[in-house]
Amino acid sequence: MKKGKKKIIFFLLLLIIIFITFFVIKNNKKNISNKILEEKEIYSTNVIKDVNYSSKDVKGNVYTIDADEGEIDLSNSSIIFLTNVRAKIKLTNKDIINITSKYGKYNINNYDTIFTQNILINYLDNKIKSEYLDFSLERNSMIISKNVIYTNKENILKADVIEMNIETKDTKIFMYDKEKKINIKSIN
Repeated sequence: MKKGKKKIIFFLLLLIIIFITFFVIKNNKKNISNKILEEKEIYSTNVIKDVNYSSKDVKGNVYTIDADEGEIDLSNSSIIFLTNVRAKIKLTNKDIINITSKYGKYNINNYDTIFTQNILINYLDNKIKSEYLDFSLERNSMIISKNVIYTNKENILKADVIEMNIETKDTKIFMYDKEKKINIKSIN
């Protein structure tokens, strides 16, 4: 082979090696960048597994809430969205209220909790099912609404809303539409 052809072949081989090296380095940087992004996503998550909060108010009532999972609200770190929620309220008069729901929204500052979907409230011999519950220790209230069914040993009651003062046990039961009536059936 002539020296000119050898130089051209050498130059082409050198260009191919440079091109392959450049391509490999570029892809490697891309993969490294993607891995770093994936790791950042893993570590920047705001989901907490096996959530448990417990609080006691000035009157001595104890409020405990557990959930399978909690997600901190990015716009307000005092709010946690919960999944598969279980709450227990131990009142100073020794009564216990148990609440379960599919979802919840819990405020860690004032302990107010919104429960939603498949709510079941057990209190003494009373059971209340609904789809929405606004619970507040601060206001001493439970506002239960959406498909409310209240049962005890003697009656089944269906209404739009039940409002209860946790401390005094004063309760209001009503319908949104004043033309509709609360449905009460005797079990006996």
